[in-house]
Amino acid sequence: MGHRLSKITTRTGDNGTTGLANGDRVNKDHPRITAMGDIDELNSSIGLILTHPLPNDISALLGEIQHRMFDLGGELSIPGQGFITEQAVTKLDDALEILNAELPPLKEFILPGGSPAAAHCHMARTICRRAERSVITLGNQAGLNEHAIAYLNRLSDLLFVIARTLARVEETNEPLWQSSRT
Repeated sequence: MGHRLSKITTRTGDNGTTGLANGDRVNKDHPRITAMGDIDELNSSIGLILTHPLPNDISALLGEIQHRMFDLGGELSIPGQGFITEQAVTKLDDALEILNAELPPLKEFILPGGSPAAAHCHMARTICRRAERSVITLGNQAGLNEHAIAYLNRLSDLLFVIARTLARVEETNEPLWQSSRT
């Protein structure tokens, strides 16, 4: 394989545009670039979770998800492409079922927090929801692979369940919401 990025500073974006993988140039505030940036931020936040000591199965799952985030970024950078598959969505569904089966039912809303790893999962979940919204906005304009949106929707659920799982593994209490109306 050749070098993918032989030169980082090109100065071609100094005029407020950036290049897509297909060679097209678009404004840096284009919905496609916003969606790509949100996916990149999500991937970085998952990388932050991976800096914590994690159970091997969760670490492997998050590592696989990071690769799918690169697939999704590639999909967004080449209009008309679809790299996220139904099987990728099913893999998240399967992980959700396995991890959720080990958790007690929720009786109250959970506040983001608990342990550092769980809190980072909650942060990634909120970034994922924003990425989902920006991908939907782009999809409303340009049409997108339906599996990409389903993947992000499922991923935000999975990140919530992983946060709960990590709180349990780390024997940390999940902070519960207390209504001011009580």
